[in-house]
Amino acid sequence: MNDYQLTSNKVYIEGKVVSELSYSHEMFGEAFYNFTVEVPRLSETVDRLPITVSERLLPTVDVSIGKIVSIKGQLRSYNKVVDGTNRLILTVFARDINNIDTISTSPNEIYLDGYICKAPVYRTTPFGREITDILIAVNRPYNKSDYIPAIAWGRNARFSSTLEVGTHIKITGRIQSRDYEKKISETETVKRTAYEVSITKMDKVDE
Repeated sequence: MNDYQLTSNKVYIEGKVVSELSYSHEMFGEAFYNFTVEVPRLSETVDRLPITVSERLLPTVDVSIGKIVSIKGQLRSYNKVVDGTNRLILTVFARDINNIDTISTSPNEIYLDGYICKAPVYRTTPFGREITDILIAVNRPYNKSDYIPAIAWGRNARFSSTLEVGTHIKITGRIQSRDYEKKISETETVKRTAYEVSITKMDKVDE
């Protein structure tokens, strides 16, 4: 893996473990596990973020419920069939994980260097806030890419709404979770959680 691929997708989070380890998958004889961490926001709410970790990293860290951890890694995406439909699943892939005593004032940071791969969608909230939905493709080794949904606000929303598919951008922000209800029939809804990057800074890269 070259330096660009390591630096084009960087995540740092600190949070409290709120779920047990569960087996995810195995690749080339190496087992991977999932768990969830709760990361505080300044607004006193929390984001519950999914983590994927290799068995190689587990012997040196305690990820039992209630423990506080710091994680460096990348935000990864993959497709999964859920209830007969194809869904984009996001997870923080841990490259380094450690126990810490307290959570800092900057516990949730992400940096992405990628390309807009779907036409941005500009909208306003019922309260008049401007939002643009963006889907960013970030290159990964072995000719793979991660497809990461992001939200721009205010001035960044207006700016990003004018960008075309294929535009090279760099963004910084945080990963957030959002609960919603999806209607699956006239009488039935299901609760789901979406994950996206809330953008705080955005730059267009001139090739």
